Amino acid sequence: MSPGHPGTGAARILLVEDDPLIRDSVAESLREAGMAVEAMADGEGIDLVLDGFRPDVAVLDVMVPGEDGLTLARRHCVPRGVAVVFVTARDAVPDRLAGFEAGGDDYVVKPFAVEELLVRLRALLRRAGNAGAVLQVGDLVVDETATTAVRDGHTLDLTATEFRLLAHLVRHRGRTLSKVQLLTQVWGYEAYDPNLVEVHVSALRRKLEAHGPRILHTVRGLGYVLRPAP
Repeated sequence: MSPGHPGTGAARILLVEDDPLIRDSVAESLREAGMAVEAMADGEGIDLVLDGFRPDVAVLDVMVPGEDGLTLARRHCVPRGVAVVFVTARDAVPDRLAGFEAGGDDYVVKPFAVEELLVRLRALLRRAGNAGAVLQVGDLVVDETATTAVRDGHTLDLTATEFRLLAHLVRHRGRTLSKVQLLTQVWGYEAYDPNLVEVHVSALRRKLEAHGPRILHTVRGLGYVLRPAP
């Protein structure tokens, strides 16, 4: 474990990577970019690091020993509201979708340039920093500062990606947004299969409808729209 705190306002990155060469190289590059880094070879003791270091983003190798990256994200990072970037050599669509279903926010395929990872991290941190408003649609209230969503008095248990997607839909309530628009505006790029939007919309819709009628609608051939129930 390698501590690093270049400054009070520095972005905090948790890196879990079992390859020592990759781990040291990436950690050094992130620190040179002004980020604070905690680097681990596996997930042993990750709860102590998450609670003590309080990272903004966890960069997780999917194939680390012990609990794999997907499990680390699902059990440890996502419940604490930590954004997740997966790093893996597996680049098939089912592998990417599994990562997003586990609560991942982004996916970087090995081998990669550290500059690419930096761009992805900065985009993710920038999107997180745009939060601040309290938004309401009918009986749904989304507080971007507290990162909470409440429907009919019930707090929704959302992943970081689901919350960001919901907040974006609420900000554009009444407007139909295509899958490509959502990929570009919520994830920040257009590289992934649009099916990942369907995965997140489906999960988000189930959680919304657990406490009220449908407000997130599919507009066939066009995309998705969020509007208050009649």
